[in-house]
Amino acid sequence: MHAVEKTQSPGSFEDVISLTHDDMAGVDRLIESSLATDVELVSQVSRYIVMSGGKRLRPVIVLLASRALGYDGEQHFRAAAIIEFIHTATLLHDDVVDSSDRRRGRDSANAVFGNQASVLVGDFLYSRAFQMMVDIDRMRVMQILADATNTIAAGEVMQLMNVGNPDLTEADYEQVIYRKTARLFEAGAQLAAVLSDRTEHEQALADYGRHLGTAFQLVDDALDFNASAEELGKNLGDDIAEGKPTLPIIRAMQQAAPEQRELLRTAILEGGLERLESIQSVIESTGALQYTAARAQDAADKAIEAIAGLPDSDHKQALIAIADFAVHRRS
Repeated sequence: MHAVEKTQSPGSFEDVISLTHDDMAGVDRLIESSLATDVELVSQVSRYIVMSGGKRLRPVIVLLASRALGYDGEQHFRAAAIIEFIHTATLLHDDVVDSSDRRRGRDSANAVFGNQASVLVGDFLYSRAFQMMVDIDRMRVMQILADATNTIAAGEVMQLMNVGNPDLTEADYEQVIYRKTARLFEAGAQLAAVLSDRTEHEQALADYGRHLGTAFQLVDDALDFNASAEELGKNLGDDIAEGKPTLPIIRAMQQAAPEQRELLRTAILEGGLERLESIQSVIESTGALQYTAARAQDAADKAIEAIAGLPDSDHKQALIAIADFAVHRRS
């Protein structure tokens, strides 16, 4: 087994990324080779979004968790690439469904290449991910990723059903963000235990990923109302423009005065950004952003608690640092 060297513990997100530099280079090489195809448009769209930046948190978690458990093989490269491909496919499909024109600070793939190409290349990435799962040749890996992909697809449908629904409850929304976001974080962390043959840590890492993904999504919800478009890399207020009731809106409706509540209900029912400033004012005055931030912090704390039993190492400390980063980021 790989003996993890103890060096200075990472204290910032940049330190975390530096810790995964060599492993991520291996993932990038695998991604590059896996995108090879004789269909030029597939290559163009895939590279446009896969190589467009982003935090790459999901594959980073696979790499860190694997090393934290002493893994010394190379299949974690493949697992990390699979997770990134599944995530990228969901982004391609999401932007088409939401008619989004911005992603990671630049034009979305559907704005550049069209909706048809984005949907079909998303399908290509899903199918490529499953080819790579077969290459790992472990039934438990297939089971985790197949279940995760199905759950994510169901979450997308649930979110679509909730568009324009001002009566969505917190419990219902928790189900959406688990399926849409947290489930893939959960699967990625879980794979590390399977690949490392450390199944005694599988549930702990699954819990870590689930709570981390929840924290990450809740912060996204809050940033949609109190960040800048430059920080977000997308348009401010996209969620309310699309009629999506996220936690800040749900909480604000619980706390708002009747006339304020009616403003929020109308915004969800009709969508649009005509009264974004007024909506932001209501959200801020009701403490909904602070409530959402507190919920995110609680989820991050649970993620850290979940991996308390992992062996001490820089890689474990990096997993802890990511949980802290998830709730303090501005983009």
